Amino acid sequence: MDFATLLEADTLRLYAGGIVVTLELLVVSLACGIVLSIPLAVVRASGVRVLALPVAAFTFVLRGTPLLVQVYLIYYGVAQLDWVQARWDAIWPWVWFKEPVFCTLTAFVLNTTAYTIELVAGAIRETSHGEIEAAQSFGMGRATLMRRIVLPSALRRALPAYGNEAILMLHATAIASVVPGIVDLTGAANSLYATTYLPFEAYSAAALIYLALTFVLVLMLRWVESHALAHLRRPGGTFALAPAAPDEAHPA
Repeated sequence: MDFATLLEADTLRLYAGGIVVTLELLVVSLACGIVLSIPLAVVRASGVRVLALPVAAFTFVLRGTPLLVQVYLIYYGVAQLDWVQARWDAIWPWVWFKEPVFCTLTAFVLNTTAYTIELVAGAIRETSHGEIEAAQSFGMGRATLMRRIVLPSALRRALPAYGNEAILMLHATAIASVVPGIVDLTGAANSLYATTYLPFEAYSAAALIYLALTFVLVLMLRWVESHALAHLRRPGGTFALAPAAPDEAHPA
């Protein structure tokens, strides 16, 4: 084993660049996913079938197929269609499909959007009827009720589950390494292995870096949860996210 290779300047620069690309993929994917998922989650939970069914179909397909296949379908499928390539030099938005990063991010954004829609929609459905009735007693309309009461409450309740989605998305960014031209953290390990023939050292370093990034992300998510859910904190430090009704509680 030759772990000294990992401390060489070229190797450190290679992994540093991979970390930057990985974090860029993660931040852009999650940010776009949140922006897209919130209005779609409201539609998903609205109960209006003509609107909710297309969103349900979208989440079913995206959650029912592997992310790797989705990346392949967009980069090697959509981006390689003659119709798209005939327009990708001058016509927006097809010009973006000749960029590997755009194709990869499109797959990542659609995937995390599908999962986040279901998280937020489920939290919306679990909103206490007491909160809704109290808001209605003040004369709030449907849109105001959703914007000021239901949605903020649902987003707070969805935070713990969304933390898991963010961590899974961090790990899923490794799939970007299969797309030519993208050197993320896993791509950096692939490159080091190809030049030094040291697979154990290359991928061990990548694994440790992913572990460190996950640890930092978990700390950030816990900080956000501690502030967003402070009003639900029990004396023991746990959160009372969904207290059971008296007739639903477990027997003593």
